[in-house]
Amino acid sequence: MSTLTTEAVLAAADRLVAAFAATDTDAYFACFAPDATFAFHTEPALLADRAAYEATWAGWLAEGWRVEACTSTDRLVQLLGDVAVLTHAVETTTSSPGGSTTTRERESIVFALDGDSVVAVHEHLSPVPAGL
Repeated sequence: MSTLTTEAVLAAADRLVAAFAATDTDAYFACFAPDATFAFHTEPALLADRAAYEATWAGWLAEGWRVEACTSTDRLVQLLGDVAVLTHAVETTTSSPGGSTTTRERESIVFALDGDSVVAVHEHLSPVPAGL
């Protein structure tokens, strides 16, 4: 692929969301570049690369956490040459030994062209403000 397209970004996002929804660790992390960064409102600090996020994820799994469902809506793709920003709303249901929780969040994912692949290079997750 020589040009990033909206369709390619949406397909990459669909793979990422499906792997996350299935708690498919290998498929999920394959969606990210090794140097991807992650800014999550649920974490105290920036996760500075994929390995840091993988370690955090492994800790969640060890505690009994898993994703039960995740849906992506209100998607907007901004193409910027070999980079694109996907902004969307996500509703996620997770379970842990304490029960299940459903959250509504807004997310931006920066995708980049990597040869013939589209990979995520940054993810930023924010809570939906109360009342929205």
